Amino acid sequence: MSFTRRHAIAAGVIGGVAVAAEPGKLSAQAAQKTFVLVHGAWHGGWCWRTVADLLEKQGHKVFAPTLTGLGERSHLIGPDVNVTTHIVDIENVIKWENLSDVVLVGHSYGGLVISGVAERVSDKISSIIFLDAFLPEDGDSLLEKSSPAFKAAIEAAIARKDISFKAPPAAAFGVAEKDQAWVNSKTTPQPIGTYAEKATYKGGRDKIARKAFIRAKGYASPTFDANVAKVKSNSGWKLVELETGHDVMVIAPDKLAALLIDLA
Repeated sequence: MSFTRRHAIAAGVIGGVAVAAEPGKLSAQAAQKTFVLVHGAWHGGWCWRTVADLLEKQGHKVFAPTLTGLGERSHLIGPDVNVTTHIVDIENVIKWENLSDVVLVGHSYGGLVISGVAERVSDKISSIIFLDAFLPEDGDSLLEKSSPAFKAAIEAAIARKDISFKAPPAAAFGVAEKDQAWVNSKTTPQPIGTYAEKATYKGGRDKIARKAFIRAKGYASPTFDANVAKVKSNSGWKLVELETGHDVMVIAPDKLAALLIDLA
């Protein structure tokens, strides 16, 4: 589906973001970028497949690693896997692939991860994009930012000494019925250590010149709504609101690919 001017207006673009007309037309205008796409909880690099293909067809370089203990790396799950583990996963991709001028994108839980990566290698990142994601402050944990009901469920799992937490059904992420079976077949339990760790954030992401937050308004989240208010009050950020469910990369890959290029 083409991302036309009509779609841009319907998407509720705010904060001075001008979304280009069509993905196909962007390739002739945009210089090659290097994207590192970080998935959210229960997902894996697989969820970015269509978006990655679209970006690569337009000449961009794309890395969509799977975090330790998830997806094809689910055999590595254990009680010691936490947010720091996942931060190092992404830091090492940047290090071993000798990447620079990276467009770093984090979806949902991935917002904690990319914030931590920015603490370590902000000089390698030219743009950071939070896709319907957590935007943590120093000492925040995923558990503290969760809804009361979800927090209670996680705390019970921790008390039982579980090492993981089962994924919700794809319908909860706003995935269309035709894609739900595929997503449900790919999601895997999230390492329990990622919920409780209080990670350290000392302003690394503030050093990055280009910062953006994309809110999927079709997904109810007081925490993400609070992030919108936070971003609106900071002139150093761009904000885009989309009328989609949470798994934007699955629901609207064409629109997302065009938007990522525009925000890069």
